[in-house]
Amino acid sequence: MEQSANVSERYDAGQIQVLKGLEAVRKRPGMYIGSTSERGLHHLVYEVVDNSIDEALVGYADMVSVTMHANNSITVVDNGRGIPVDVHPTERIPGVELAMTVLHAGGKFDKSSYKVSGGLHGVGVSVVNALSESLKVWVKREGKEHYMDFVRGETQTKLTVLGRVGPKETGTTVWFQPDPQIFTAVRYDFATLALRLRELSFLNKGVTITLTDERETPIHEETYHAKGGLREMVQYLNQSRKALHPEVIAIETVRDDIEIELAMQYNDGYNELLFTFVNNINTHEGGTHLTGLKAALTRTINAYAEKAGVLKRDKKDQLTLTGDDVREGLTAVLSVKIREPQFEGQTKTKLGNSEAEGAVRSVVNELLGAYLDEHPRVATIVIEKSVSAARAREAARKARELTRKKNALDISSLPGKLADCTLEDPKLCELYLVEGDSAGGSAKMGRDRSFQAILPLRGKILNVERARIDKILSNEEIRTIITALGTGIKDDFSLDKARYHKTIIMTDADVDGAHIRTLLLTLFYRQMKDLIEAGFVYIAQPPLYRVARGKEEYYAFDDAERDAIAARMGNGDGKAGINVQRYKGLGEMNPEQLWKTTMDPQTRTILRVTTDIAMAADDLFQRLMGDDVEPRRKFIEDNARFVSNLDV
Repeated sequence: MEQSANVSERYDAGQIQVLKGLEAVRKRPGMYIGSTSERGLHHLVYEVVDNSIDEALVGYADMVSVTMHANNSITVVDNGRGIPVDVHPTERIPGVELAMTVLHAGGKFDKSSYKVSGGLHGVGVSVVNALSESLKVWVKREGKEHYMDFVRGETQTKLTVLGRVGPKETGTTVWFQPDPQIFTAVRYDFATLALRLRELSFLNKGVTITLTDERETPIHEETYHAKGGLREMVQYLNQSRKALHPEVIAIETVRDDIEIELAMQYNDGYNELLFTFVNNINTHEGGTHLTGLKAALTRTINAYAEKAGVLKRDKKDQLTLTGDDVREGLTAVLSVKIREPQFEGQTKTKLGNSEAEGAVRSVVNELLGAYLDEHPRVATIVIEKSVSAARAREAARKARELTRKKNALDISSLPGKLADCTLEDPKLCELYLVEGDSAGGSAKMGRDRSFQAILPLRGKILNVERARIDKILSNEEIRTIITALGTGIKDDFSLDKARYHKTIIMTDADVDGAHIRTLLLTLFYRQMKDLIEAGFVYIAQPPLYRVARGKEEYYAFDDAERDAIAARMGNGDGKAGINVQRYKGLGEMNPEQLWKTTMDPQTRTILRVTTDIAMAADDLFQRLMGDDVEPRRKFIEDNARFVSNLDV
């Protein structure tokens, strides 16, 4: 067998690399914070803030402040107990130095220090230290202010006492500068941090969290304080929706040593919105606590409806409410605090503790049932909403059966306008959803037919934000998309049946194109969300300009790039002969140009669609595509100044 030139034939103990201290973190940062891009950069802030919030969880802190400085360094301050400064009995260094320089060192592993902790799910402040060009920490504790500083995880200044403070003045201040040697870009996004900090304020009622941006002139500051906890979070989530009952249903209790808090409210929409948390960690993949909640909702509402005589008892026409029926239009937030959470799933955000399911189920069965008995008017609204959803579901079922009979959802009968690819491995295949027959024709001629499929779309599809499943399935263009993808939708969805691992939305750079793109994204987010979460949905980035002189040609994606290209081309014999063409639509490019600029994997740019911040994503779709006009108008007014390269 041929030996690679740069691989040694020798393999013994000497080849086993030992990374001491925090070297492992700097060597493989992605293992600890997910990535070295924007996501990992913001994770550093979350790690430090989580320590402060853990102090609030045990009742020692009620204030946390985060400041973004002009150079994109960060300061986090809390008024908790302060990181211990006494010398550790076995490690022989101060507790604060141990926490900052040793992986998996911290009070979270000692049950007597923290009953519950979100930080157990994280990687610790030592990782922040390792990935920072510089980090400084001040601790106010036991009447003194202590100080240490570090460079890339290495201690520079040993623990020093700066002076005395009042006996009740306690807390920790951490300042850090992310290391540009580690991160691809070192610029924090205010909105990203604001979403997480606002979320934490809802989850920890009574805690005041401030976020200050010193990069702005004047300095921008926001304060988050939720006296009502999850009640206020549900009101915030429903602000762009029409609530069916003014009062948020709230439950807060302890069962089997698990703290359970639930807030819920129905709206007139057709989508459910459920957020679940464990020790402040957003459990995106759900888990046992979510299973318990869903089971209890279905059982409790069915029991009440049957008792109220709403459900017919005739076996031929008996209506049973399913989980989807009772959750239609429901916005709910469930937060549990548990001593030793066990996380599962691909991203470790799925709760596995079996005891949580039983505890949540029994609490919701008992307390929600009592609430409905005590509030018959709210109960009637909930039952009517659920029964209406059940009838629509039945209509959708009949529509599906009729559609299947016509082979419209049968993969063996693919849409006639789909130009499929020849390869059959979904991992290698991609589907372009193209606006218009003209652009679709160019794409079909310019593509690589071995792995690229083209589906031209005529006009605008149905806005699924305002439609139930029966109406969605009756829309011909949506049925065509479903058939081409092969996954089915909603209850029938199966990611394993996806015929393409890249679905690329390709529309014109004008108002209509933006609208069509948003309608498609709404379809995927509301009816095929797993496609987005699997990373299968993309947006094509066709160029806006062609800049040419003679046989020399370049393509530009914005005005600045166009001007830079024109200036570069004009440096030799001036601007004479330079031709600038503005593409108002995909159809203006011939097949060769469309391939070269937008479809060739070697040269194209495509944007992957993600929903990392689910609360923000849901709010955006509701504001842009919901029935309420005012939130949409405000969004347009607030963001109009950021729009460029849009033809009206």
